[in-house]
Amino acid sequence: MEHVVIIGNGISGVTAARHIRKLSDKKITIISAESEYFFSRTALMYVYMGHMKFEHTQPYENHFWKKNNIELVHGYVAKVDTEQKLLYLADKSSLNYDKLVIATGSKPNKFGWPGQDLDGVQGLYSKQDLELLEENAPNNKVCKRAVIVGGGLIGIELAEMLRTRDIPVTFLVREKSFWNSVLPSGESEMINEHIREHHIDLRLGTSLQEICPDANGRVKSVTLAETGEEIECNLVGLTAGVTPNIDFLKDSGIALGRGVKVNRFLETNAKDVYAIGDCAEQHEAIGNRRPIEAVWYTGRMMGETLAQTICGNRMAYNPGHWFNSAKFLDIEYQTYGWVFSERNKKENEVHFHWRHPNEKICITIAFDRESETLLGINTFGIRLRHQVFDQWLSEQRSIDFVMEHLVDANFDPEFYKNFEAQIVSKYNADFGKSISLKKKNLKRIFKIA
Repeated sequence: MEHVVIIGNGISGVTAARHIRKLSDKKITIISAESEYFFSRTALMYVYMGHMKFEHTQPYENHFWKKNNIELVHGYVAKVDTEQKLLYLADKSSLNYDKLVIATGSKPNKFGWPGQDLDGVQGLYSKQDLELLEENAPNNKVCKRAVIVGGGLIGIELAEMLRTRDIPVTFLVREKSFWNSVLPSGESEMINEHIREHHIDLRLGTSLQEICPDANGRVKSVTLAETGEEIECNLVGLTAGVTPNIDFLKDSGIALGRGVKVNRFLETNAKDVYAIGDCAEQHEAIGNRRPIEAVWYTGRMMGETLAQTICGNRMAYNPGHWFNSAKFLDIEYQTYGWVFSERNKKENEVHFHWRHPNEKICITIAFDRESETLLGINTFGIRLRHQVFDQWLSEQRSIDFVMEHLVDANFDPEFYKNFEAQIVSKYNADFGKSISLKKKNLKRIFKIA
């Protein structure tokens, strides 16, 4: 019986295992050093915030794995021998495989800051990070101030978590505006305001120089690179992005870049070895998509696709149109297609931006200057139907069409305020158009008979 071994029990590895089991009776083993059972990584913050217990983050009962004949090994893979098809674990045991799936995810970035390995300095990615945060910042008596380094999604999640326990937070963001490498300026500036309104000490254009220890080897303060200012703190959160967790593969003969290099079929250069999820690096471009995408849904899609290949139906990975969602404190964010920041904007890319005069609600739509074809949309505080925008992007609809039919895309709950009329009015004023908003017609959108 063919033995499929999967290293990593995150969304990618577990999805692959589940779908291989649906399609075959192959022997399946999942190895993970992080946790015994699969859990939802995106829910970790809610455990710290008291909204759920850790066991609530586990989608499957503990008996699920035995029932589905999926063997779980709790351990760390130290070395991979692709010639002998053999894995060596840190506890000196070994394991043979016929096909190997690398799904080891990511780890927090470190950039060689002095003091980055002190007690009280940590990232926020793994179950162990959550447990460490409970030790380092159980309350505002033990942790009188935290400093967060890095202005991405993980950084703002950590800031929100700490504020729920009334821990003062200083947030160091190297850029001149929050996440302005991704967000257009109007959106980035709105999030700056929102962060400060939540009593977070946001320091823009500020970077870390050094993390200073006390006499016991714990963090006592940080020093800022630009001014030399020292900020006393008991916790430093390193949230300046993540990098693929692949150090154990360096002598394996598997081709590595920033991640494990794979083709469109998620195959590595080594026979019968594959990589999926955060650790996989596409060495052939897929449209505008990044070679490495540390996103939950792409990991799931890779797992489903690879299961087909392993079970005899060789299938290329096709993620479709880019989309994502997140929360900036209490503001919901959605993106479909591509809306680039000013620094990364394409030459032909035009932006239309509308912001509510009083509330933290805005929308940015990107379209092609010449053809006026829709390129992408960002919304903050407005929910959109994924299926609608996925269809419009595939059909290469014009910006005028999108404006006319904007109500069809709205997915806000009943009795929420709608802003389509104001949005279309500003679009007409900005671009000299006379678009009229059409009535809602989901039969047309979803092709309902």
